[in-house]
Amino acid sequence: MPYRFLEDIATADVAFEAWGETQEELFISSAAALLATMVADPQRVERQTEVSFSLEHEEFDLLLFSFLQELIFYKDARRLLLNADRVQIEEREGCFHLAAVVSGEQIDAGRHRLLVDVKAVTLHRFRVLFEDNLWQAVVVLDV
Repeated sequence: MPYRFLEDIATADVAFEAWGETQEELFISSAAALLATMVADPQRVERQTEVSFSLEHEEFDLLLFSFLQELIFYKDARRLLLNADRVQIEEREGCFHLAAVVSGEQIDAGRHRLLVDVKAVTLHRFRVLFEDNLWQAVVVLDV
């Protein structure tokens, strides 16, 4: 997967760097890193339930922030572990619009070895940039 965990950014939290050739790939990679933070074996999360949602924000980086927060919300409110299957991002009238289809299943302690409970995405060292034809993000998660 196009992400890696960063050991030297936060001592009490979990940090990762994700990347993709497109904005959409960046969001999917970031969602994969979020899931890998919470579950030891993300491949065991079956795509039993599908959820669609849309978000918008004037700032692209904060759209990623909101997207990851939405995945955490579903984990907390519906006990769903989710993979990002499809993400579409458009910029219209000075605002970024996201449509996402995610899928997964309810947390099952018998099948999912949980690692940490992610509480939120933080703004500490949060960044999104486009460099060398690659979208990159650094994200710190409050656990």
